[in-house]
Amino acid sequence: MLRTFRIFRFDPERDKEPRYREYQVECPKGSTVLDALNQIKWKQDGTLSYRRSCRHGICGSCAMTINGKNNLACESQVENLKGIIWVEPLRSFPIIKDLIVDMDPFFDKLKAVKPYFIAGTPPTDKERLQSPEERKLLDGSYECILCGCCTSSCPSFWADKDFLGPAALLKAYRFIFDSRDEGTQERLVILDNKHGLWRCHTIFNCAEACPKGLNPTWAIGKLKQKVIREKF
Repeated sequence: MLRTFRIFRFDPERDKEPRYREYQVECPKGSTVLDALNQIKWKQDGTLSYRRSCRHGICGSCAMTINGKNNLACESQVENLKGIIWVEPLRSFPIIKDLIVDMDPFFDKLKAVKPYFIAGTPPTDKERLQSPEERKLLDGSYECILCGCCTSSCPSFWADKDFLGPAALLKAYRFIFDSRDEGTQERLVILDNKHGLWRCHTIFNCAEACPKGLNPTWAIGKLKQKVIREKF
């Protein structure tokens, strides 16, 4: 298949305005958008910049906007995309160059929710056990690969760059609902404000954008219930 890719190009050090450039790429059956980007960079235009690493949908590095939808380039099959294939950086993040965006604000918000196990009780020579039912509460939260697709697709984040965003809130859910963790109260204080849980308006864009099929909106709803229970 000879396919046309229309790719967003912008180098802040040289360009005044972003532009799009078209490339023709021969794409054998089974080719992904990442395969095509590699062919462009290696054989046509070495100045094209994008992130990639694992090639297996695990690291989240190659998240970008493909034909208007956020996805992982390594999981987007070319044969499933019709017409000209538009490739753009994730929206609402500062652009470093071409398809590379600045993820520092994204990870700063992740750090803010304390995404790690907090234990007030001193360790013993035994494991911190939990029941199968308690463990099941974590399903759909620990699988997040932090690609940023959900936060980039969130209208609440577009309007409020201080909003923690669905990825950080999903990570907060993962630890608050872990029966072994003892940091619930300090995390709820961080979440219970206009830039936290209550900025989410239950739009579900994050759930549609997640390449792993997770539902941050559902987890945020559970966190809202948790805050209300703790207060009243």
